[in-house]
Amino acid sequence: MRKSLLIAASGIALIAAPIAISQGVYSNSPAIGQSGVLTIDNNRGVLTMAPLLERITPAVVSIDVEGTSKPASQDYSSQEDLLRRFFGGNLPEAQNRPTRGLGSGVIIDASEGLIVTNNHVVEDADRITITLEDKRELDGKLIGSDPKTDIALVKVDAKNLSELKFAKSRDVRVGDYVIAVGNPFGLSSTVTSGIISALGRDQGGAENYQDYIQTDASINPGNSGGALVNSKGELIGINTAILSRSGGNNGIGFAVPTRIVTSVVEQLKENGEVRRGRIGVGIQNITPTLRESLNLTTLNGALVSSVSEGTPADKAGLKEGDVIVGFNGDEISDSSDIRNAVGLVLPGTRTDITYIRDGKRRTTRIEVAEVEEDREILTAEAVDDIPAMEAFSGASIGDIPDDVELRGGEKGVYVMSVENGSKAYRAGLRRGDVIRSVNLKDVSNLKDFESRIANKSGPFALSVEREGQRVLMAVK
Repeated sequence: MRKSLLIAASGIALIAAPIAISQGVYSNSPAIGQSGVLTIDNNRGVLTMAPLLERITPAVVSIDVEGTSKPASQDYSSQEDLLRRFFGGNLPEAQNRPTRGLGSGVIIDASEGLIVTNNHVVEDADRITITLEDKRELDGKLIGSDPKTDIALVKVDAKNLSELKFAKSRDVRVGDYVIAVGNPFGLSSTVTSGIISALGRDQGGAENYQDYIQTDASINPGNSGGALVNSKGELIGINTAILSRSGGNNGIGFAVPTRIVTSVVEQLKENGEVRRGRIGVGIQNITPTLRESLNLTTLNGALVSSVSEGTPADKAGLKEGDVIVGFNGDEISDSSDIRNAVGLVLPGTRTDITYIRDGKRRTTRIEVAEVEEDREILTAEAVDDIPAMEAFSGASIGDIPDDVELRGGEKGVYVMSVENGSKAYRAGLRRGDVIRSVNLKDVSNLKDFESRIANKSGPFALSVEREGQRVLMAVK
């Protein structure tokens, strides 16, 4: 099972009230009947969600995973080395140890026996056992998994299965009631309740694709891979993680929305793996200082900090300083949005990209290429309390040395050194950085750089190259 310092990968538990049912002993509550959320059992005189749960819980399964853990690498220079020499090198080798884990899954296609769960539930599994609500135990076959979204697809061979239909995750709103069904601590068909607390959560880490639904529902180990369902009984997410220091529930849980789940599942079903798109830009969020220094009209969108030569973005005409606000029909609010949107598009797809340049909104066609290797996107925070002319205090800046080889050419100035704790350090500059431009105007050498910042109060947007990547860094 995957481990994390801040996010315990133990799944999300959410609950929604049921739909009103007009037949039988159930009727709408006079108080909230128009909402269609709760129903009254007239025989007992109580509000209940039982009719809805009778449709949901049969599609949620328990997943029992058996595997083996590899022994840690052995250090023969330590005490064990001494023992080996003493006993003639005849100590037994460390053996793999069996492991076992529990999680949840959701049947999304009853006819084909397809079950979606979390990657961290089934990764490194030697055997997967699926237990249905009716107590049937089935062997599960892993079709494919995607660690970057934490989604996996498992198949079983069985008849008379129930399934959940996907809802449109774009229709989900903060405040919606939701239902989560899973198997926390091995307690099958456990139902908990809460509301949608937030949307579009990103827990950090450029290596993963995150657009989580956040909920306040109680979440515990074993809920991972379980169903997050709306009040219509439609699947809106796969429970994935909690934010916790102890590993227990603190009322902050996360689910992968169906928009991501359906895209990943489709590729896993067809190919057993996920191919991701790229367009060849460095992107970052817009800070207030960057907006001021670049004369931008909004804080929304993904700021283009670099465009790689020969990439789809370059061919489409994008430039450093453009603000991407739309891609493939989706609105782009920040850098995570564009990364998720591009990553979920199949390579070779031609689609629209919308961006703002010089205050004007533009749309062009772009053909998405395939990711060759994932590289972390360089980002920086603006430092608003450091005057521009003081931002370089503590740094030694000069022309690029002859013995320094750079990917981006020889134009620019080189940061020779930066004192720890200095204003330059606080502004984000580091030894070895190359400043390529000031306010989107190229810098050729030290004299050129000095003229760009001389007698100006700022703010400045510096295009800084670090380890082959560029970021726009703001100083004010």
